[in-house]
Amino acid sequence: MKAFITSMQGRVFLVVIGGIVASALLTASLSDREGRQTFAQVRAAHTADRVEQLVSALEAVPPEFRPTLAATLGRGMSAQFAGRDAPPQESDAELTDALVDELGQDRNVRATQGTPAECATPIGNNPPSSRLITTPCRVISLTLRDGTPLRLVLLPEFRASRPRSFRWLVYGVVFLLCLGLLAYFVARMTTRPLGGLARAATALGRDINQPPLPENGPSEVRHAAAAFNLMQARIRSYVEERTEMLAAIAHDLQTPLTRLRLRLEKVTDETLRGKLVADLGAMELMIREGLDLATSLDTGGVKQRVDLDSLLSSVCADAIDAGQNVTLSGEAHASVLGIPIALQRCLANLIDNAVKYGGYARVVAEREGDKAVIRVRDGGPGIPEAQMERVFDPYYRVETSRSRETGGTGLGLTIARNIAHKHGATLVLCNAAGGGLECTLTLPLNG
Repeated sequence: MKAFITSMQGRVFLVVIGGIVASALLTASLSDREGRQTFAQVRAAHTADRVEQLVSALEAVPPEFRPTLAATLGRGMSAQFAGRDAPPQESDAELTDALVDELGQDRNVRATQGTPAECATPIGNNPPSSRLITTPCRVISLTLRDGTPLRLVLLPEFRASRPRSFRWLVYGVVFLLCLGLLAYFVARMTTRPLGGLARAATALGRDINQPPLPENGPSEVRHAAAAFNLMQARIRSYVEERTEMLAAIAHDLQTPLTRLRLRLEKVTDETLRGKLVADLGAMELMIREGLDLATSLDTGGVKQRVDLDSLLSSVCADAIDAGQNVTLSGEAHASVLGIPIALQRCLANLIDNAVKYGGYARVVAEREGDKAVIRVRDGGPGIPEAQMERVFDPYYRVETSRSRETGGTGLGLTIARNIAHKHGATLVLCNAAGGGLECTLTLPLNG
């Protein structure tokens, strides 16, 4: 849930649903307010019409018949044909204006909220307890044409109360469900291009020869896809040019070095010849490493299924045959999609590095979920934490922990990590608890 909320899709979802809910509440509040005002006006006009009909009927009969007529016609109204003193109450402006429009301004019309005693006045022969008073009543004071004061108490009509809370709860749940689905589809539609761009960027990090993104959809998405494709093409061109240049330089140096080796054989001074041959051998090693580095940067190559246990057993066997102190334990029981020669070079470099700087290599293979993990541990002094990543830089050496006397060009770990990245794998270093350096190569199995 936290991952969804912190994602772009979750934030768009919350913004959309929050904005719509806030708008709906504001609209409902304004609509309810307007509806209440309209209902009050309609109710006041209806009441004024009823009062006008009653007043007209009362004025048309003699005074002695008026109480009986009022009791007959005045449903929901109690009529008093004599004024009485009452405490001042809040005036009902809506009803007063409606009555003035119906009866005229010469009737001294005034509508107010009734007191509790007035609201308890019985209607006809019904006792007050027989009425369900749910709202305050209203009192209308006016004067008939013959000057008779009249007070009408309008009691609220009895209505059976219906429980509506459950119905509104159902409406609210249905509304939120529909709104949630709408917000989810809007958020997904909005963030889907970003997800595709992120996946393409991740795939580009593993393989620079990924197919270009399709340039479709809204204009902003098309522009972003076009910019990404252009960036990918430029990076691929830059990497290819650098790789070709490095490979060309290393290859072209092979011919003059071969001539130098042939001419060195003619040197009569054996001591000098030995030193020159050793320097020439170091130069040839650097050139081979340069070629290997160029190959590791090459993103091409045909991939195939490689059995890790067989490959690892072969590499360790070759190292043992070369006189290296290497042991292998555990099995991954898995295969990966990769370039066999490249993976073999990656593992050989890790083992050679461990033996060269740590005296021996202890190789452990195992499977962890959908990944194969290969650990190579040596018996050396380890590497300072601050330089753990720098040792992957080309030609970098750790002066305090790695001696130059061991030889090498400083490209072994660089080549190994380039090959690992080319296969979507990770290569990390750490100082083991019991001493020594441990290299951990993690390979995805469903590549």
